[in-house]
Amino acid sequence: MSERVRTGVVGVGSMGRHHARVYSELPSVELVGVNDVDNEQAEAVAGQFDTAARDRESLLAEVDAVSVAVPTRFHEEVAREAIEADTNVLVEKPFVDDPEVGRELVAAARARGLVLQVGHIERFNPAILALGDVMADVEPIAFAARRQGPPVDRDTSDSVVSDLMIHDIDVVCSLTDAGVERVSAAGAADGDHVVASIEFDDGLVASLTASRVTQERVRDLSVTAEDCHVEVDYMDQSVDIHRHSLPEYVATNGDVRYRHESVIERPTVETGEPLKNELDEFAEAARTGDRPRTAGEEGLRAVELATRIERAVERDERELTEAPSA
Repeated sequence: MSERVRTGVVGVGSMGRHHARVYSELPSVELVGVNDVDNEQAEAVAGQFDTAARDRESLLAEVDAVSVAVPTRFHEEVAREAIEADTNVLVEKPFVDDPEVGRELVAAARARGLVLQVGHIERFNPAILALGDVMADVEPIAFAARRQGPPVDRDTSDSVVSDLMIHDIDVVCSLTDAGVERVSAAGAADGDHVVASIEFDDGLVASLTASRVTQERVRDLSVTAEDCHVEVDYMDQSVDIHRHSLPEYVATNGDVRYRHESVIERPTVETGEPLKNELDEFAEAARTGDRPRTAGEEGLRAVELATRIERAVERDERELTEAPSA
């Protein structure tokens, strides 16, 4: 491999063009080219970031590493081509739409000694990186995550679970080594609002909400532990740790009111762009062969759990439909 990692992007739509932008900014990387089924789009992005629009075969033959940012239904096809071209590959989330396909791709990359990374960008959010240090001294009891917002102007052919909730599935699974024992879920708004409950085999529980119909944009995670409560805001890139809650009754003008006071710790969070952190780690993994934190196995685990949640939603809807009337 040359001194700079030679990279490319297949699929330069709403997300892929940001991959091209970041690659063009990283000093350790050379953006060799981009590819898209829309040639005009590829030419426009190539011109914007001083690279070339190339056909897929020649691009994969020339690069050391490639981002695959096409719609999910095409992930398998493009990732297989990259692996067969001996190219390290980062596949945007969700990894695949079929867990069995994911297992095949992981095995194929491993057999060729290639890096296969999945674009679970929130693991590279500075707030989640800081949370990792906090969790070293915390025994969690429960997780709760919300990922909500209004309808978006992009491809939403993936379910709200695979499109949005999968971020939180991946983050929560990264915070525990426990296996999943039970999953339940329910949906509303024609499946665009889903609430899922996950029970782990060590007693941990998680509640995840994902919505594409909520008018307030929310991206947060909370961790409940015996001695603290941790709140993470993905958008503000902040972490608050609430400790030592002190309940008391307070008399004011003859009225008695109940209140809690707590000490709030705010660890220092080094702010930065999660995508830049993600692609920098991918390029370094391509150079060294080291395993990235969101390797294919991590993406596969998230897809497997997302599939269980989607089936639970379908089962709940079917049971409601088939329930006898009163």
